Amino acid sequence: MSISLSSLILLPIWINMAQIQQGGPDEKEKTTALKDLLSRIDLDELMKKDEPPLDFPDTLEGFEYAFNEKGQLRHIKTGEPFVFNYREDLHRWNQKRYEALGEIITKYVYELLEKDCNLKKISIPVDATESEPKSFIFMSEDALTNPQKLMVLIHGSGVVRAGQWARRLIINEDLDSGTQIPFIKRAVAEGYGVIVLNPNENYIEVEKPKIHVQSSSDSSDEPAEKRERKDKVSKETKKRRDFYEKYRNPQREKEMMQLYIRENGSPEEHAIYVWDHFIAQAAAENVFFVAHSYGGLAFVELMIQREADVKNKVTAVALTDSVHNVWHQEAGKTIREWMRENCCNWVSSSEPLDTSVESMLPDCPRVSAGTDRHELTSWKSFASIFKFFTEASEAKTSSLKPAVTRRSHRIKHEEL
Repeated sequence: MSISLSSLILLPIWINMAQIQQGGPDEKEKTTALKDLLSRIDLDELMKKDEPPLDFPDTLEGFEYAFNEKGQLRHIKTGEPFVFNYREDLHRWNQKRYEALGEIITKYVYELLEKDCNLKKISIPVDATESEPKSFIFMSEDALTNPQKLMVLIHGSGVVRAGQWARRLIINEDLDSGTQIPFIKRAVAEGYGVIVLNPNENYIEVEKPKIHVQSSSDSSDEPAEKRERKDKVSKETKKRRDFYEKYRNPQREKEMMQLYIRENGSPEEHAIYVWDHFIAQAAAENVFFVAHSYGGLAFVELMIQREADVKNKVTAVALTDSVHNVWHQEAGKTIREWMRENCCNWVSSSEPLDTSVESMLPDCPRVSAGTDRHELTSWKSFASIFKFFTEASEAKTSSLKPAVTRRSHRIKHEEL
């Protein structure tokens, strides 16, 4: 059995505490002092000194993983699924390794959107200068010119980026359940234009510049002897600080700062920006949204800010386990009424797919997604969502009431 460096450091302290506790009342002060010492030790920071370097591959091949014909991530030699605990008792290192793989997955999905789904990568802000931070979205060739139908996809919060529903599904399950690619391919096959939002790409990270503080002796009128004494103290303080930093951060991870992207600094801002500069300009008579988790909140905020335009252009909205709240977001009565007629929320539930689910909020019908796993709700409700859109489109064409009012899972709400 291997013993970590941190355990060896702490072992003498634990032994001393045990010996002291066997003594009389006079030893209580020593026990208290040792306990105070232990409380000051940051075990997470201490464990860093046991870690291998945080130096990971930057390709799937480097990790020795690849996606098979079923879209499952498998080890290229053993055929086994991804293993999180690659090194025992090194959770932080394993997590960093997982995050490094996740960044590669994000780039891989971007490539699939362009090469497999034939989407175009569009830089935003549209009038960005060469030097300012930028983000991007993906669109089909006919997204702005398709006269009939446009589908807009919005994922949830966290580490996911354009084209993804859930990173953990991509890594542990498959591409179909974890990405938006099945939605995109079917939408294109059924004649929709497509726009894929990227609401979590709100800033770029750059290394924080080091600030050099001028010595007080440069601009001081103090006597030379006093300046020398202060400079000596300052140098000693810096020496101790550098020594502590070497202990605290042995991996020397860079300190980063965030530069936010103009008018896209949050998911809500991003949704409004893409609406104003792209969706509102689209020729499509019927616009449909699929919004997962926090994406649903972003859509509701868009509706609050652009109510008349959304009502005029959007035919139906499919939410999947949306975290929106019409009370907290202060959505007005007319918005709530529109949502009841034109939206449906497929929520995590153990009930069969499309079964009505009770709701305390007077916004839109809630039905089961056929799974109690939040991240799977979009994939499990895939077929139902397309059926919902088809019914809504036919109802609009026939000048009938929105199709959602005729579905078997329609829920009657009373105004609260």
